[in-house]
Amino acid sequence: MKRLLGTAALVLCLAAPGGTFANSLAGDYLAGRQASFDGDIQAAADYYGRAVMHDPENPVILERAALAEISLGDLDRAAALANKLVNDGHRSQVAHMALVAQQARAEEYQTLIDMIDDDRGVGPLVDGLLLAWSQLGLGDMSAALVQFDDLSNQQGLRNFALYHKALALASVGDFESAASIFEDAGTGGMQLTRRGVMAHVEVLSQLERNSDALTLIDTAFGGDLDPGLRQMRDALEGGEAIPYTHIRGARDGLAEVFYTLAAALASEANDEFTLLYTRVAEYLRPDHIDAILLSAGLLDELEQSELAVKAYAQVPEDHPAYHAAELGRAAALRDSGKTDAAVEVLQRLAKTHGDQPVVHSTLGDTMRQLERYEVAVDAYSAALALFEEETQSQWFLHYARAISYERLDRWDEAEADFRAALELNPDQPQVLNYLGYSLVEKKIKLDEALDMIERAAAARPDSGYIIDSLGWVLYRLGRYDEAVGHMERAAELMPVDPIVNDHLGDVYWAVGRKTEARFQWRRALSFIVYGSTAEEVDADRIRAKLDVGLDQVLADEGAPPLQVANDGG
Repeated sequence: MKRLLGTAALVLCLAAPGGTFANSLAGDYLAGRQASFDGDIQAAADYYGRAVMHDPENPVILERAALAEISLGDLDRAAALANKLVNDGHRSQVAHMALVAQQARAEEYQTLIDMIDDDRGVGPLVDGLLLAWSQLGLGDMSAALVQFDDLSNQQGLRNFALYHKALALASVGDFESAASIFEDAGTGGMQLTRRGVMAHVEVLSQLERNSDALTLIDTAFGGDLDPGLRQMRDALEGGEAIPYTHIRGARDGLAEVFYTLAAALASEANDEFTLLYTRVAEYLRPDHIDAILLSAGLLDELEQSELAVKAYAQVPEDHPAYHAAELGRAAALRDSGKTDAAVEVLQRLAKTHGDQPVVHSTLGDTMRQLERYEVAVDAYSAALALFEEETQSQWFLHYARAISYERLDRWDEAEADFRAALELNPDQPQVLNYLGYSLVEKKIKLDEALDMIERAAAARPDSGYIIDSLGWVLYRLGRYDEAVGHMERAAELMPVDPIVNDHLGDVYWAVGRKTEARFQWRRALSFIVYGSTAEEVDADRIRAKLDVGLDQVLADEGAPPLQVANDGG
């Protein structure tokens, strides 16, 4: 009877109002598997949920359904599935994670301890930290500190344990002890993360050490501060005592365990696995903005654009990270094909958060990709105007604005920006190549163009675009034999690029290899439908070369004939 009641409760939990169901267990299960392979989290959750309705005793289906629900952030539905798995006698790390999250949110600290003692936790590091925070939640700070210390003595766990010990001490008002841990050079790098620095700053401010807190911010981040850090720094400079809000209690600490692990895993584990940890952190602390942003970013990486848009939208407008969330939301909208909506988000953000250069530069990048170059120029100019002094990081703004000017046939302004970018970053291969190639196409300053492109090629010898530029400038200089090898290499690196194949055809013609030249021109025509460079290819000119040869095309255009460079180059 108990099992029947549990199954009935599970079915009621999973049955969505107005839902439609497939005709068979096999159909829903296979559709769920395919959705999982495709990375479609929502579809996987829907299909596996329906499969559970068909076969609520199947542990494989139950576990996969629970996994999908955690990935969606619906831990309550995941816990219902997990309960069924565990009550039926099955062991599952996914189920344990869902049930641990459920008990943590309910602040059932003794139950959490019992689960971990019974080997029903998440994993060694997570379980050790969960035990310590649960003991703090029960009011036993001494036991919590012993647990943190025991964990710190285990190989590879010291940094995590001491970081969380510092957070726990600060959460109960022992700021002196917390500061000692943060300032111990042997505690590792956890305190050097943005979140760790901000926690340390709050601790220092509570100790009336605002000057030390200001030094910490300046050392860690310099003058390039996001709104949250700027707000914190301004408060410190004004003599305010910043409250310790990083961890407000044991449940926040439990949420921080999952977030800390997610942040550590983000650059090492696969995104699907990391997402489980960020979702639990969000569930335990719905206002954990860093966890929300990390979840949204992972979803975007997983090409789950609609879910990413939904996640970014959770950040409230009055939060310092709102502009970052909106930038992410705009990118996710663009990735999902909703370009107009993305532009609308960025334009509104430029009005509400116009003091942030990144807002204008992102708008400029979007408009440049949409070939709305006038608007892009204005956006890049607005971004550059916000900087009080020039720094190397601004090279890209000059470079991007230069491309926009060049597309608008405003060459003098484009060249000035390209050169400004090179003053800030003299050996940047993208700038060297773009400016060099543009000079080649305009048939001006060819010796300088060659030097630029040779430097770019030395820095990026495997870049097809740059090697193509090198071959092309040698061709323009009449050094045809030298151009051949570079153009052939470019064609190897970019075999279906129509511009590269067209260039190779011209170079072959110039050295008398006319049959091969025509072959390359035909290849170029066949590849025009591919790639972003296709629109830059003059198909009619290529056909004319096939009909009458390059020499006649140049004569018809009034261009100088092909002429081999003299011995002096």
